Amino acid sequence: MNHDAYTDDYLAGILHSVKTIALTGASPNPARPSNGVMGYLLSCGYEVIPVNPGQAGKQIQGRTVYARLADIPVPIDMVDVFRASEYLDGVIEEALALSPLPKIIWSQLGVRDDAAAAKAEAVGVKVVMNRCPAIEYPRLIA
Repeated sequence: MNHDAYTDDYLAGILHSVKTIALTGASPNPARPSNGVMGYLLSCGYEVIPVNPGQAGKQIQGRTVYARLADIPVPIDMVDVFRASEYLDGVIEEALALSPLPKIIWSQLGVRDDAAAAKAEAVGVKVVMNRCPAIEYPRLIA
C-alpha cells in the first residue's frame, strides 16, 4: 500500500469498523498528546485501553493500564501507536503475536516504518501511518 496518501473512504472505513483500541505509549499527563487523543477517542464511543509498561496497573482516564498488548484480556480491533518510529517495528511484532490479530495498526503523526508496515500487511492487517485518528474522525465522521 502507498502510505504517502490515504483515501477518505479508506480512513472512514477504518474509523467506522473499530470498537476497541489499544493505545500504546499512553500517558497519564494531560499535557501529552496521547492523553488528549485517548480522551477524544473515549468521547467518540471507542473502548480505549492504555498500554504503558511504566504505568501498568494504574489508571489513565479511568481505564486500567496494561504493560503489553498481550496482557489485554479482550480482542483488540486497532492498535494506536504513540511511540517513536524506531519502536514501530517492535509494536507491530507484538501486535502480530496476538490472537486474534488486530484489524488495524495506526501510527501517530511523525511515526512511520514502511518495512514494519509491510509485515503487518502481509498477514492482512491494515496499516495507517503518520496520521491521527483524533484529527481524521471529526473530519470524516463527526
